[in-house]
Amino acid sequence: MKHKIYVNREKPNLGYEKAYITVKKAVRAALEAENLTESCTVCVLLTDDAGIREINRGQRDIDAATDVLSFPMNEFEEGRPDLADAERWEDGSVYLGDMVLSLERADRQGEEYGHGFKHELSYLAVHSVMHLLGYDHLDEGPRKKRMREREKAAMALLEEKL
Repeated sequence: MKHKIYVNREKPNLGYEKAYITVKKAVRAALEAENLTESCTVCVLLTDDAGIREINRGQRDIDAATDVLSFPMNEFEEGRPDLADAERWEDGSVYLGDMVLSLERADRQGEEYGHGFKHELSYLAVHSVMHLLGYDHLDEGPRKKRMREREKAAMALLEEKL
């Protein structure tokens, strides 16, 4: 099984030249941690704060930059994605959806949290995959706890592979 992660850069001169490698590894680790045996497709847009703000305004009517946006193509029950009726990509793989990452925000947050850009970008990609798979953290209770546990498992798997 081979997952397909398509990464596009909205602004090629933004820097962060190897960010796409970090994102692909993180997405693959999250899918592996969730034991997805069927080939899945995820589309990723790497942008800056202005780019993600524009998308956030256009898609969610929120006029603010953020670190990551997730746009799931399916409505999965968290932790139990039913792939039988899922949206499919043109090659037959399960199309999980799209994510948008602000490289500028990941850089700032990595410094602020003391773990660096690469770790923060990895975490944001893992976080987004969890949203694509139906996890959410809107409450401060069991749903948020489950999502955080799955993120930790994916990040641990990613660290193992590095």
